[in-house]
Amino acid sequence: MSKKIAIVEDETAIRENYADVLRKQGYEVDTFSNRKEAMTSFEMRLPDLAIIDIGLEREIDGGFTLCQSLRSMSETLPIIFLTARDSDFDIVSGLRMGADDYLTKDISLPHLSARIAALFRRQDIIDQPPLSDSLLHRGKLVLDLGRLAVRWDNEAVALTVTEFWMVHALVKFPGHVKSRQVLMQESKIFVDGSTITSHVKRIRKKFIIVSSDFDCIETVYGMGYRWNLD
Repeated sequence: MSKKIAIVEDETAIRENYADVLRKQGYEVDTFSNRKEAMTSFEMRLPDLAIIDIGLEREIDGGFTLCQSLRSMSETLPIIFLTARDSDFDIVSGLRMGADDYLTKDISLPHLSARIAALFRRQDIIDQPPLSDSLLHRGKLVLDLGRLAVRWDNEAVALTVTEFWMVHALVKFPGHVKSRQVLMQESKIFVDGSTITSHVKRIRKKFIIVSSDFDCIETVYGMGYRWNLD
């Protein structure tokens, strides 16, 4: 069964260009020009992945609102912002709202396709049983490298793909300081230091939801972050 992708973009030519390329790759694609149309559809059936612009017709930040709504409907649905807006503020805002990726419209179509395929690979393996050799244990933490899933004290922690690889980078060598640059490289995102900081804050909050006394991620001022075993 083909994967369903929703594209929410108010510029018709751009929207149909992306849709045409993705359909040729075998995806089922639904397109929407505004948030209201998209939400009407999503309330009936969620897509397998959503690609969202920020400015949607008369709503300057309609995409942000849509992302928040989608994330409240599903913790694991892959969400990509694809927008012309490339300010640090917008990037940080998008990632804080739970998007898995934030891309600008100068991205090449092959690169976009690769990002989409990577997110679908994660989704495809989430429901598979974990393999013992794919599990990384660090105290109460268990990382399932095959399913890109995280558990803390046997409770699931709902991390995005980017957040998962940032945690993986930290826990591979507990006690070692990882700079923001290294975290960026190992999680395969290309953003600035403030965005990495926002990711780390969001990761901490997600662990604290599961365990209020979580304090394994230490900020080493002027250097980066390290994971201390509980």
